Amino acid sequence: MRLLVFLMNHPLNIASGRFRAFLRLINWQARVWFKHDYSSFLLISDKKLFAKKGMTGATGNYYCGLHEFEDMGFLIHYLRPSDQFLDIGANVGSYTVLAAGGVGAKVKSFEPLPSTFVHLKKNIEGNSLNSKVQAYNCGLSEQSGTLKFSSELDTVNHVLSDSEEDGTPYVEVPVTTVDDVVDFDIPTAIKIDVEGHELAVLNGAKKLLSGGHVKVVIMELNGSGARYGVSDNFLRELMHQYGFCACVYDPFSRTLTKGESSGGNTIFVSDFQLAQQRVLKAPKYLIGGRVWL
Repeated sequence: MRLLVFLMNHPLNIASGRFRAFLRLINWQARVWFKHDYSSFLLISDKKLFAKKGMTGATGNYYCGLHEFEDMGFLIHYLRPSDQFLDIGANVGSYTVLAAGGVGAKVKSFEPLPSTFVHLKKNIEGNSLNSKVQAYNCGLSEQSGTLKFSSELDTVNHVLSDSEEDGTPYVEVPVTTVDDVVDFDIPTAIKIDVEGHELAVLNGAKKLLSGGHVKVVIMELNGSGARYGVSDNFLRELMHQYGFCACVYDPFSRTLTKGESSGGNTIFVSDFQLAQQRVLKAPKYLIGGRVWL
């Protein structure tokens, strides 16, 4: 029921037809019910996303066009082919395909879980994006080393907190810092989706964020940091100290306004006027083979 409510109220499904969204749900379930290999669907322009049964984050894009409508819409309207994008917590690569395949930007993608990294590589290679994307099978944190990640929670796998380590299936994963992996390809935009580990990632990016070159950070703020004793308000204040303001975005009207999002991801920009100009001048993209955005 939650999925149906989400589908029926998604802006792109309202625009393209709710009944069609329901049919896509039925179609996908029929396609993957007995199929163990990948199925694919158009994500942006002629670029596809490859997914299997149970990949809830990826299949949300099939059902809706862009699963995370405001944030994904803002990213494709803001980025340019000359930009560098960091996809931190790439999962199977939805943002990576949008940025590299849709816009043509250079991308560095980081996915810590080896089992999920296989799917990320499939989406990169299946769209012939090897020349655009560097994929790293590692996590990002505040210092280099290894960390324990949960391994059986699909899109919400995360660094284990002290209270979770007993009895939780996990894998040990190498981690490094943003400042260590960023060289001369300074990113214009960064997406951070690390299920509560955001503060550690930001602490490992102090040099980069203090340099003033990063213009956009799209960061998940949904209360997950509480498992590590970090509040969303603390992260918002930290971003403000780095010179970023929180914004909300309407991809249909291309309207960017200052303010806090109601939940999920938050768009932070350091140059509000530049961001406004960029989104207005961006070309239109065909989403899911059915809606121009």
